[in-house]
Amino acid sequence: EQLAEGFQVSVGTVHNYIREAVRLLATRGRSLLATLWTFAWTQSNFLILDGTVVRTNRVRAHNKLYYSGKHKYHGINLQGLMDPHGRLIWISEGLPGSVHDLTAARMHDILHLVDRSQLYLYADKGYVGGEGDRLLVPIKKPKNKELPDRDTEANRTHAATRSQGERGFAVLKNWHIFDRYRGCPRRVGTIAHAILALTTDGL
Repeated sequence: EQLAEGFQVSVGTVHNYIREAVRLLATRGRSLLATLWTFAWTQSNFLILDGTVVRTNRVRAHNKLYYSGKHKYHGINLQGLMDPHGRLIWISEGLPGSVHDLTAARMHDILHLVDRSQLYLYADKGYVGGEGDRLLVPIKKPKNKELPDRDTEANRTHAATRSQGERGFAVLKNWHIFDRYRGCPRRVGTIAHAILALTTDGL
């Protein structure tokens, strides 16, 4: 309404222009394959994989589908790849919040393509059980037993490396539209791609 008043046009016109601009920005990023091969050949031997759930207003028609049991709210699951410095370099399309991170990674073909690219991929416990020799996840603690010191130290080193990736999704969370998204859930991925295009520096 403020833009419409400022430019002396209708609210509908502003709405259409914003949607078109977001759609255009969303197409400027690299594909997953292009991202992996760029970093495999020029910059790094590992990336960091993480997932987040963007909170949305309740979707009455698909309550269970969009409800994240882990986060206890309705939302959209996004998968992101960060470089070793924690910079977000690729983000996925949105999936319903009920989709587990490992399932989402498989649906986006992330694990298979990373394995082919010869990059290593650091990920948290949400990806334990994933396929591929290049997926690095924490060592699970045996039931009713303590981890050996060697495994504990390995998990500590793994966590220190992976922690850099937490800065990646902070880029999205700095945009208030994702504090609690109120639009169509199917557009979350497109908006995330547009934000990534606006905030990257030609990586």
